[in-house]
Amino acid sequence: MEHGDLTRRENSQLAVANATAGPWRTAAGVGAVVGAAALGVDLVTGHWSTSILAGPAGWALFFFFLVGTVGGQLRKDTGDRRLRRWADAHPWQSALPASGALLVLNTLALTLLGGWGLFGAVFFSLLPAGMLLLVAGVVGSVKAARRR
Repeated sequence: MEHGDLTRRENSQLAVANATAGPWRTAAGVGAVVGAAALGVDLVTGHWSTSILAGPAGWALFFFFLVGTVGGQLRKDTGDRRLRRWADAHPWQSALPASGALLVLNTLALTLLGGWGLFGAVFFSLLPAGMLLLVAGVVGSVKAARRR
């Protein structure tokens, strides 16, 4: 599969299909532990407010998507070799669905749980989504470079 043979829509569908190959149960466990730890730190340090759940929810979401995305890129037991080859050839594009989902869900968490305004929540959510894209893209690029 060459990049020139596929349409933009097909590339997007392959990116989403590749995102489903991650270890999402493990990622959910890691996200829950990190979110609970962040909530515990907020409770112990006395940061009591109505938005006490927004920060831990953001941390939980970030680590959920980080473990799921990077774990999916590093897995070797995925069923479809063609999908794996496409992901190796397009590491940044394969990281986009998780980064976009983190952006949307973190924005919702900040808006609904934290009392943020929509524009502030979107702007603040760009940082973790960008960090996820950067880490997952670099891991995918290094993995693909090591294979060659």
